[in-house]
Amino acid sequence: MKTSYYENGTLAIALLIIGIMAGFFYTYTINVNLAMLEVSGEIYATVQSLFNENVRHFMFFIFFFGGGVASVIAVLANIKYYKTISFWLIVSAGIIYIFGIIIFTAQVNLPLNYETESWNPQALPKDWEQTRDDWNQANSIRVLFSMLSFILYILVLVIRASKK
Repeated sequence: MKTSYYENGTLAIALLIIGIMAGFFYTYTINVNLAMLEVSGEIYATVQSLFNENVRHFMFFIFFFGGGVASVIAVLANIKYYKTISFWLIVSAGIIYIFGIIIFTAQVNLPLNYETESWNPQALPKDWEQTRDDWNQANSIRVLFSMLSFILYILVLVIRASKK
């Protein structure tokens, strides 16, 4: 069965959005997190709170939640291919993004964000470094999930292109 521009277009949009988010998490992990390991607790608490506050804007939310929405649309647009491996790769990519990014962030990263935002930079909790390390590890997990979702969408398009 030949796929349409609409069906493949939904995949391309999901791929683009999730690719942007994977790049965001990756860049943050290999640049910002590493730099933040080098600063004092007072600076870490101040800057991390500023990052958390400044990432809460319209464009970030569009892309962050857009990866999940685009994944659902891609599944629905391609449901007639439910007997193919490419369809199940689309489903897998969407599930990985929704659970590995959106839900994981809500359950792990956001509580850590709220914790660091509550700190007084001049009177940090004794375990502030552990919280920092937990957040960094959680962000690394988001890198893995977003990259896996991204790679699965690429694989679907490669599989479909190879059948033409």
